[in-house]
Amino acid sequence: MKKIIYFSFLLFSLSILAHTVNYKDQVLHHWYIQKENKYIDGSFHKFKNGMVSIEDEHNLIIDVPLNYLSKADQSYVNEKEDAIINLNSINSEPKIKKNTFLSNKGVLFILLIVFIGMIIYISFDKKYLKYMFALFFGSCILTLFSFGKKLLTLTDPTTVNEAFAPFVPNVHTSWDNNYFYVESKGIPNHTMMVGISNHGWQQQVPIPQCYIGTNHWSIPLNPVVASTPIPIDNVHFTRGAIALAVNGVPIFNYHTNTGVDSYLDGQLDIYGGHCGRGDDYHYHIAPLHLYSLGQTTSNLPCAYSFDGFPVYGNVEPDGSPMVALDNNHGHYGTNGIYHYHGTATAPYMIANFVGQVTEDATYQLIPQPAAHPVRNENWTPLAGALITSCVANANNNGFNLSYTLNGTPGYATNFSWSGTTYTFNYVTPTGTTTTPYNGFTQCSVPLAATIFTLDSEVMVYPNPASEILNIKISDSNLENEIQTISIYDVKGSLISKTSKFVSTLDIKKLSTGTYFVKIQLLESSVTKKIVVK
Repeated sequence: MKKIIYFSFLLFSLSILAHTVNYKDQVLHHWYIQKENKYIDGSFHKFKNGMVSIEDEHNLIIDVPLNYLSKADQSYVNEKEDAIINLNSINSEPKIKKNTFLSNKGVLFILLIVFIGMIIYISFDKKYLKYMFALFFGSCILTLFSFGKKLLTLTDPTTVNEAFAPFVPNVHTSWDNNYFYVESKGIPNHTMMVGISNHGWQQQVPIPQCYIGTNHWSIPLNPVVASTPIPIDNVHFTRGAIALAVNGVPIFNYHTNTGVDSYLDGQLDIYGGHCGRGDDYHYHIAPLHLYSLGQTTSNLPCAYSFDGFPVYGNVEPDGSPMVALDNNHGHYGTNGIYHYHGTATAPYMIANFVGQVTEDATYQLIPQPAAHPVRNENWTPLAGALITSCVANANNNGFNLSYTLNGTPGYATNFSWSGTTYTFNYVTPTGTTTTPYNGFTQCSVPLAATIFTLDSEVMVYPNPASEILNIKISDSNLENEIQTISIYDVKGSLISKTSKFVSTLDIKKLSTGTYFVKIQLLESSVTKKIVVK
């Protein structure tokens, strides 16, 4: 018994060695891009051909011309470059990249394996050796695989970012180890409000909101499957959003706060949205129109649920037809991660939250940002109204919403803002009433910190293409750094590969569909999505 306890202690020691990781705070330099009047945080990566490469906290490389930086930052770059030159001049022999596993923990690990193996051989009865060595080496293999592993999220944030990328600059994204953050104004790039009829319009209008800064949307990157999924019904989550469309517009429960199906009740516009009491625009059904309008592609999600799982349309992520849905209105994909599907009938998107979520005392999902009402009136449904248009005004600081009332035209609610003053003109066939309101100052969606990136240096065209695909590199010096150019299908299968830079690719033999062109350079890569017609 003592031997077994002793052996267990040794294995435990082995496990501790493998899983003890020191996480040091990364010190980032605060860069000032003087020409753009912007700040970014990151560490110096390299300086080449007049371009400074900065690695931000997400390990993304940002390329900035040296003369765009402040004088202090230019001096900082020169100091870094001088230090690198001096270091290289001290030791000009070819350098072999050290295997950090063998150079530190790996050595201790191997020595510990040898030591424990000797203890087993000496201490245990020979007839039990084969069992003990089998257990020991099994533990070693599991422990070995734990070395060098990066802590990854269940949902790759770069994959999530691909879904939101088509809607930049109307959305701004960032992430850490736990959440993917989205900043937006909640206003889509399509017509709003048109088609709301019957008793559905409660006279609210779409005022851009400030889902910016700490008032951003948060999508969990490590979703945890709930033991008991919470239903999206006429009790739970009738307040606030349950998901976020990839264009930055929140999505609410399809049940209203009165418990009715908002879509069947005629309360939504032609794209499944309307405005709440805070004059905030939002959807109540899956934003499948993002596919039909060509604003995103069918292999990307149209939304992300706030339990962390994506929402797709009527095809699977690999482009195949949607398979049968479970009681939660989704299923597990081939990657082992759950996803939902949007449909044209109830529950439209999510029946039950598969992932764990938190709701407050009012059954609203938290955390989530807040909308900021401007008007205080308790507006009620306007019976007989039919909204016929909603367009931005000439100064792009408001909207003009027109409607008919019992078939009579000439009605409108036109509003605009200047500073914190919001002016509403309520128009009827007999006159106009103007009412000012005190509100919040309109904000802007942050621009991406990246000014010059590798992605912007590479152009793949035409897109869509049918016979020849052209590749153009704006910086000709990068052509010598290209290692391979590969084409993959949507399933990730390699279709073709070249071992050097070529300016044209023959794609005549490719079937119609979506493909990805990956250009691998010495220290980085860029991937472009193409459509073959």
